[in-house]
Amino acid sequence: MIELIEEFNVLAAFWMTIKLALLSGLFALIIGTFVAILRLSPVAILSWAGAAYVTLIRNTPLTLIILFTSLGLWGQLGFEPASRDSPTFIVDLNFRLAVLGLSVYHAAFVCEAIRSGVNTIPLGQAEASRSLGLSFAQTLRYVILPQAFRGAITPLGNVMIALTKNTTVAVAIGVAEAAAALRNMIEFRPDVIFLNFFVIAIGFVILTLPLGLLTSYASQKLVVKR
Repeated sequence: MIELIEEFNVLAAFWMTIKLALLSGLFALIIGTFVAILRLSPVAILSWAGAAYVTLIRNTPLTLIILFTSLGLWGQLGFEPASRDSPTFIVDLNFRLAVLGLSVYHAAFVCEAIRSGVNTIPLGQAEASRSLGLSFAQTLRYVILPQAFRGAITPLGNVMIALTKNTTVAVAIGVAEAAAALRNMIEFRPDVIFLNFFVIAIGFVILTLPLGLLTSYASQKLVVKR
């Protein structure tokens, strides 16, 4: 097993997976929070726009979104989030396009996770905020969102776990993460194919198990007492 890990640079591949997961998770949280605010907006067209985003993205395969970032945004529209002067232009480009695709896709699930947190808040709190003269933005900032995030810890943790596993789709546009390492292992060492799968599977267990435990701990520690 150690020989396989060293021969195919599995640790470097998982480091790429970790970077994909962390950056995509951060941007998905930002985008998803913005979309959740749109969905909660009293302005009908904004609420409709948020709902349309979630419906469209959640029902589109992640592979299609990842391929679109490369073949559509870059190949056809010329969107190029990397410098051509860089010696690692292609590597940087593919990585950033993968982060973009993963972020946009999982933002829809983040939005729904936050909405589930909002549903745990008694309706009277929003009404009390309005009676105190708080605007919609102030109510969101000081009353709704702080409690919504605490109530949505478990679904947000589940989204992060799913995102970590879904980074394997980035192999479709040439990102050298764990799935790419597995592909090389199967191609050049088919004599130990079961061991190949076992090594990668154990790697993902090591990444996702602590996330699950942390999510469970945080949800119990930060739960809003009613």
